[in-house]
Amino acid sequence: MKTDVLIVGAGPTGLSLAAQLIRFGIDFVIVDKKETTTPHSKAIGVQARTLEIYEQIGLANELVNLGTIAEKAVIIESGTQRGEIFLKQIGEGMSPYPFLLLVEQGEHEALVYDHIQSHGKDVMWQTELENFSQNENGVTANLKKSCNEKIFIESKFLVGCDGAKSFVRHALGLNFEGGTFERLFYVADVEIDWTFSHDALHACLAKNSVTAFFPMRGSEKNFRIVGTFPEGHEKDESEILYEEIERQIITDTELNLDITKVNWFSVYRVHSRAVNKFSAGRCFLAGDSAHIHTPAGAQGMNTGIQDGYNLAWKLAMFLKENAGLQILDTYNEERQPNARRLLQTTDRFFQLGASDDWFISFFRTQIFPYIANIAFNLDIVKNAIFPLVSQIGINYRDSSLSQGGKGFNVKAGDRMPWFAIEGKSIYDQLREPKFHLLIFSDGSTENPDFGDDLNGLGDVHTIPLYPHIAEIFGISKTFAVLLRPDNYIGYVSEASSFDGVKDYLNRILKVEGKPPE
Repeated sequence: MKTDVLIVGAGPTGLSLAAQLIRFGIDFVIVDKKETTTPHSKAIGVQARTLEIYEQIGLANELVNLGTIAEKAVIIESGTQRGEIFLKQIGEGMSPYPFLLLVEQGEHEALVYDHIQSHGKDVMWQTELENFSQNENGVTANLKKSCNEKIFIESKFLVGCDGAKSFVRHALGLNFEGGTFERLFYVADVEIDWTFSHDALHACLAKNSVTAFFPMRGSEKNFRIVGTFPEGHEKDESEILYEEIERQIITDTELNLDITKVNWFSVYRVHSRAVNKFSAGRCFLAGDSAHIHTPAGAQGMNTGIQDGYNLAWKLAMFLKENAGLQILDTYNEERQPNARRLLQTTDRFFQLGASDDWFISFFRTQIFPYIANIAFNLDIVKNAIFPLVSQIGINYRDSSLSQGGKGFNVKAGDRMPWFAIEGKSIYDQLREPKFHLLIFSDGSTENPDFGDDLNGLGDVHTIPLYPHIAEIFGISKTFAVLLRPDNYIGYVSEASSFDGVKDYLNRILKVEGKPPE
């Protein structure tokens, strides 16, 4: 078999990468040792940036319909409600999806898998990567099916989306740098009889822990519970029975509750690690194979989906537009620093939630519950928290692919801000997998003629410079924004620098040091 890209692993990262390659018309083979998509709930938090990505392939609304929007967070301490935070519109004005969506990973994977099948592709299930090698022209891989049938594949690239114990990462000899938390984490999907409502996330704050209850679809009794055992718990995760989890829940929460049914549970150790680089030659890593961290903030799965989103368009530029290999180097350049920052962020989230430092513990249990709702109603807090947690605030300002933005509020390397024009989302114009040149015109400056398609690489949109757009970008005269195919800003300039658009495209698409014709 021959293909452009071999994807190893068909979890959320691998499946979403496959969906992106379909958008760009890139041939691929995707394999996984499992029999099919996961039957378990596993990762349930879907962030706004993931939904923005899925909107481009027509899956966002379907995913929202499969899940539950977190309406509010109820803060509980010593078994009593102390406060609440309203979450449903916490990101209003910043994203068309200003909320946290809770969807079982099994249903999430099934939705993306159905999308892949609807485009004539499929996953080679029960197929394991045995070994591979690479040279300057591509990758050769030996696979084995469960029936012991051997398959030989030649691909131009390989992407390891094969999880925390990644065979691809080990075979490439890449370091997985970081550490392991002493505490054991647990997760349980259960049915509960208690006095609290199903329309809220419930956070039980204790001296050295947070136990969280997430509403799940189906019965009003369905909840996901996430918590930790205390430090010094000596049992191995495989030795812990559910009864021990329930005792820990009751001890930490001090709640009067009756868990009537257990649908699924898992106990695991949490690592905080990131690979030293995301690629080696023609092989790449994405998702848990490249970074793992605490579940705090529901970041992991969403980050893996963004990895694939970043890589897909760059593979397409090389494979279809004859861009030089250097464009693929920017995958590591952009995603590896992001993974490092993510580890720091999730570690801080965990420390705030579980540290037994006397001041942090006192603030968590005696101050935060009473000020939380007031704080989260302040624009300054929402404007800091939502972009961080929802991942819309991730930027590549330091990337070699980012140019311009001096004097603008929005810089090259930022995600394209969301706003409405005459009642319609700006993103409605940006769904095609190509470059988009947006010229925001003040009506008094003559707009340059770029044609309609940027020489086949993208399209051109001329948009009136409405006051709310001028306020967002911090400029009141004609300017241009060139969006990469992942809707991050590659180049931004005032009207006097429009020639820079062509120079920018020539630079990032150069072949062997020469600009394209």
